[in-house]
Amino acid sequence: MTDPAIRAAELLKEHRESIDRLDAILVFTLAERFKHTQAVGQLKAKHRLPPSDPAREDRQIARLTDLANQADLDPEFAKKFLAFIIQEVIKHHEQHQS
Repeated sequence: MTDPAIRAAELLKEHRESIDRLDAILVFTLAERFKHTQAVGQLKAKHRLPPSDPAREDRQIARLTDLANQADLDPEFAKKFLAFIIQEVIKHHEQHQS
C-alpha cells in the first residue's frame, strides 16, 4: 500500500504536468490565431476597411458562449477571454491603419 501523502504528491505532479502541456498548447494556439488576425488587419488596412467588425464580434461571442457551454466552461469567463483577445486584435488592426 502506498503512503497517501506520496500518492497525493504523485497526483499533484501529474496534474501540474498536464497543466504545463495545456499552457503550451494555449500559447501556440494563440500565436497561430494572431498570425491570422494580423493578416486580416493587413487586408483591412489595404482595402481601407474599419479595424473592428461589431457584427462579427457579436457572432463570435455567441459562438464562443455556445462552445463554452458544450465544454462545461463558465460562459462568462469565455466571453471575457474572447473580449480581451478581440480588444488586442483591434489594437493591432488600428496599428496597421496608421
